[in-house]
Amino acid sequence: MAVTPVVICLNASGEALAHRVAKLLGAQVHGRESRVEKADAFFPNALDHVRMLFAAGTPIVGVCAAGILIRAVAPILANKLAEPPVVAVADDGSAVLPLLGGHRGANRLASQIAAEIGATAAVTTAGDVSMGMALDEPPVGYRLANQKDAKEAMAELLSGAGVSIVGENIFDIEDAGGSVELVVSEAPVETGPTRLAYHPQRFALGVGCARNADPEELWQNVSAQLAAANIAPEAIACVTSLDLKADERAMNDLARRLGVPFRVFTAEELEAETARLANPSDVVFEEVGCHGVSEGAALAAAGPDAELVVEKVKTANTTCAIARAPEPITEMRGRSRGKLSIVSIGPGQHTWRTPEASHLLQEAEELVGYGLYIDLIGPLAAGKTRSDFPLGGEEDRCRYALEQAGKGKNVALVCSGDAGIYAMGALVYELLDRSEDEKGVTDAARRVEVVSTPGVSALQGAAARAGAPLGHDFCAISLSDLLTHREDIVKRLHAAAEGDFVIAFYNPVSMKRRTLLAEARDILLKHRPADTPVMLASNLGRPTENIRYRCLDELQVDEVDMLTVVLVGSSNSRLAQLGEGPRMFTPRGYARRIDGDLS
Repeated sequence: MAVTPVVICLNASGEALAHRVAKLLGAQVHGRESRVEKADAFFPNALDHVRMLFAAGTPIVGVCAAGILIRAVAPILANKLAEPPVVAVADDGSAVLPLLGGHRGANRLASQIAAEIGATAAVTTAGDVSMGMALDEPPVGYRLANQKDAKEAMAELLSGAGVSIVGENIFDIEDAGGSVELVVSEAPVETGPTRLAYHPQRFALGVGCARNADPEELWQNVSAQLAAANIAPEAIACVTSLDLKADERAMNDLARRLGVPFRVFTAEELEAETARLANPSDVVFEEVGCHGVSEGAALAAAGPDAELVVEKVKTANTTCAIARAPEPITEMRGRSRGKLSIVSIGPGQHTWRTPEASHLLQEAEELVGYGLYIDLIGPLAAGKTRSDFPLGGEEDRCRYALEQAGKGKNVALVCSGDAGIYAMGALVYELLDRSEDEKGVTDAARRVEVVSTPGVSALQGAAARAGAPLGHDFCAISLSDLLTHREDIVKRLHAAAEGDFVIAFYNPVSMKRRTLLAEARDILLKHRPADTPVMLASNLGRPTENIRYRCLDELQVDEVDMLTVVLVGSSNSRLAQLGEGPRMFTPRGYARRIDGDLS
């Protein structure tokens, strides 16, 4: 359980207890509006709020009735191996119930909370009840090699089989010489349904490679050295290297294949390990500023009491070394690569936001964006560092986000709609495509991991509210001439008009730009009927949402602003007059099939 929990409080009777639990866990309290006096964030609807946090992967501790939490998350339960823990605490502190994710942190949370408040932890998972342990949840710093066999091994124990301990007794249970073996070893172990292998993660793997080295070459080098040293891959705690290699594909692939973090150090930090290196190199120092990368990184990551157990081994394009710490490595030294998530939040309401977007927002250390957009994510922003930028500050916003990520931070660039459609996504990659001398970003920023999430764009939101206006070919055109020459916009308007596309106009007007929308209307009227339906959609997905329809020849600039999406139908688009009002659609051509005309 890597993410800090959120403590949910629904009323005053549980408020003091909620803050006590939050202090114990280092967590925030989210309280129900008008019912809770003090909280880090407030919410209007408990079910919606809990569901949003759960979808974002946030562990939840609710000081409330268990049924409320169950009703909130039940509709989105899918994969117990990926879902966060959920724990209910009675308002009076009498009981603590791990509801979901018992072996993914909920049982541990419940026991921790119960011990603090003098309550009973109502743990119901079979292994914990009968033996006080969960075989698939070893102590921190140990890794179970054959996770898939844990369930069957536990079933054997529950059926009366005894335990045999081979090596360290990490569960502190009696060795009964039974048929279920629990083996703790740094070396590879032959496993099976009744033989579980636990590996103490005492080893740090330092690597180096030439730029764009083949990931398979590095993997083969590492695999060979692990085998030669009789070290299980699961005993590796981290992959580590020089920070100049933070974006090296071979290294990142290696960390993913081993399922461990990738950490990096500066040349100065690695140079401090020179006295402990087995193979210091002046050539390496001349190239990168330290006398050893793989050995130095392994030692730096494993700590001051570590020793090299595998000295640097070199292939044509890669090097690796392994250091062993006296105890399992549970706190990672160095820093992460740094990550920038370009997060598309849609119009703002959480029900239109993807779970992936919510998860990236939840795990981010810092939120960067236009202040209104950050406000729209509500409680997910609570407690996080936020850097607000004004409208018009798009370049500054993207530069700042990239440079913060370049320091090793996990940063989310918060964008409305879809960040890849007339938004920040393209600008981020444009800056990454330039060197610092070309007015791009620093080398450190260019080495960060960048991920993008899809979002509900204004185009999609408007179309859904309208009905199905995008049922046939369509296009989007921005009417802002701040970054695009006016002549190019007019050329595209003529082409779209002649092609009879349904058109979504973005940035239709501003305080100073008032003529292009009228010009677009007049161009379109030369190619499609005057009564062509036009939808005007403002503040989509927000309480002030406003949808209205006009005929093309009645479209007036003064009823449109920057928050309005203008959807102009093709010559085939029409309004279906329904009981609850008109719905706009563009036929795909099914009428021929309906009418039996397939000639």
